[in-house]
Amino acid sequence: MELNFEQIREILPHRSPFLLIDRVTDLVPGESAEAVKCVSGNEPFFQGHFPEKAVMPGVLILEALAQTGAVAILSLPENEGKLAFFGGVKNCRFRRQVVPGDVLNLRCCLTRMRGSVGFGEVEATVDGETAVTGEISFAIGEV
Repeated sequence: MELNFEQIREILPHRSPFLLIDRVTDLVPGESAEAVKCVSGNEPFFQGHFPEKAVMPGVLILEALAQTGAVAILSLPENEGKLAFFGGVKNCRFRRQVVPGDVLNLRCCLTRMRGSVGFGEVEATVDGETAVTGEISFAIGEV
């Protein structure tokens, strides 16, 4: 299953205008999602963050990974209309900088749920090279 930007925004309305994924390329509701972020030099987060060098901040890569996981969990029928809040990250490793012109491939595999709290293994790659790995947590809440 694939989703375009508008379909993603319907699932994650609370992240607009800070939606960091351009499209979902593969989705298994409640299990996993893969998404793409085409990194452009004219994005607002580049102005002033690193004035001497345009590098996508690691925290925003993690947010893009969390949004990918949120699409996977919120696409379940029982979670329709709910919100997913990024809870935290564990065992995160940054291995490569992400710069304008990169196509960031994002993957989140949900590993477990405990009530309304979920966990997922995440990886971001550029041209097959690992940029970030880690485990994220999130909470599902009512609107």
